[in-house]
Amino acid sequence: MSMILYIPDDAAALSVGANEIANRFASQAEARGLDLTIIRNGSRGMLWLEPLVELETELGRLAFGPVTLDQVDSLLDAMQTSKDHPLSLGLTEDIPYFKNQERLTFARVGLIDPLDLNAYQASGGLAGLKKALDMNAQDICSEVTESGLRGRGGAGFPAGIKWKTVLDQQAEQKYICANADEGDSGTFADRMLMEGDPFTLIEGMIIAGIATGATKGFAYIRSEYPHAIDKMKRAIAVLEAANWLGDNIQGSGKAFTLIVRKGAGAYICGEESSMLNSIEGKRGTVRSKPPIPAIVGLFGKPTIVNNVLTLASVPIILAKGADFYKDYGLGRSTGTQPFQLAGNIKQGGLVEKAFGVTIRELIEEFGGGTATGRPFRTAQLGGPLGAYVSEDMLDLPMDYESLAQNKAMLGHGGITVFDDSVDMADMARFAFEFCQVESCGKCTPCRIGAIRGRETVEKILRGENVASNIALVEDLCEIMTDGSLCAMGGLTPMPVLSALRLFPQDFDRTPVNPTAEAAE
Repeated sequence: MSMILYIPDDAAALSVGANEIANRFASQAEARGLDLTIIRNGSRGMLWLEPLVELETELGRLAFGPVTLDQVDSLLDAMQTSKDHPLSLGLTEDIPYFKNQERLTFARVGLIDPLDLNAYQASGGLAGLKKALDMNAQDICSEVTESGLRGRGGAGFPAGIKWKTVLDQQAEQKYICANADEGDSGTFADRMLMEGDPFTLIEGMIIAGIATGATKGFAYIRSEYPHAIDKMKRAIAVLEAANWLGDNIQGSGKAFTLIVRKGAGAYICGEESSMLNSIEGKRGTVRSKPPIPAIVGLFGKPTIVNNVLTLASVPIILAKGADFYKDYGLGRSTGTQPFQLAGNIKQGGLVEKAFGVTIRELIEEFGGGTATGRPFRTAQLGGPLGAYVSEDMLDLPMDYESLAQNKAMLGHGGITVFDDSVDMADMARFAFEFCQVESCGKCTPCRIGAIRGRETVEKILRGENVASNIALVEDLCEIMTDGSLCAMGGLTPMPVLSALRLFPQDFDRTPVNPTAEAAE
């Protein structure tokens, strides 16, 4: 009897014993004389079910999870005899969490061995690059612009316009930089893609190079992602050996080389100009703008800086056309977004949906509500610099414009959930504290504003002159928003002000000196 199992080597699965489980299956199969092939794939994104083991059958893949080491033997018995098992979840494709997604960027993640180039091509990989090799640069930029693709890192700037800006620059050298410094709390889509389908990111970077005249690229990956760094380096080697990277790609006369650069743990290096300084070997501090990186970027040359998910969306746009891609989404928010559910949530993981899905659908239908079972109170959208939303806002569609109109932002697609035990005044204090720790220190509003903000919120928490200190925090937020050099200081007020606006009762502390408070 022969058998094929899929067991993820994604970091999330590894953290709960996927390697040990794979080794146990292998040793048990050998002891039983079973012809077993184990394929280490990426995660399907249902992280509460990891390690998820899939058995290939004529009907499709059968899912089992979360698998523990002591259940491997009985699970292998059930697989050999086609009997039911308590961990059986049915066909993976029929699990509602997975079935109800629209996977474009993550279409292959979890399906194949991430480093199997033949499997990548068999599942549609390289189709976009092959088309791009036969197109002129202007037409590629136009296709990306027409698709409506916007930056998935949070800013939402149209990717095609940025590419056209670099294309129009006259320079002997241009660069493509993938920003994989995924530091936002509750986000892991970049990591999952690099570990589960690195060829897609690299293919997008090569296409970007052809479109702009850039021949060198850097993938800047945070040091906390050792598995992603290793997977990307190995993927680059595979593509170099197959002549999809190098000085003369497939005999086309077009060149593109790619290097992985490891970050050093600074959140601020997620900001594009700080990242460029870090790649150059300098301290990660923000550059003043203008000039923008598209004109004066890495080593002073025109540079594309795109998020991982932006670049990874490009291959399917080139392969299937702009009209196919923009058929997904809502208004000016076209395509899909990989949303990441984290925090106090029952079913945490990755959900790729077309823009327009509501916050409620993501948290309640996909996420299953809070992990504690206590009532939902708030969720923070877009990482530690994103706004909080209240229960009244859960029916808002997740798209750039709708969220902006309601003083929130999409960011990198992270959603961190909190139940009714959260103290929102303390979360406001944390926002300032986070900025204080992670600020590069270059501009005064961010460097000093974060410290004074934390101190002032702490006075509110102690009940000192609450009304006047709340007014002071609001004034300070205005200065940070208007005066900071980058989004680190400029967006820190967003979680603070949203907490004040939506949950004022949490700031209503009993004054230490009621008489003095009243006098003011």
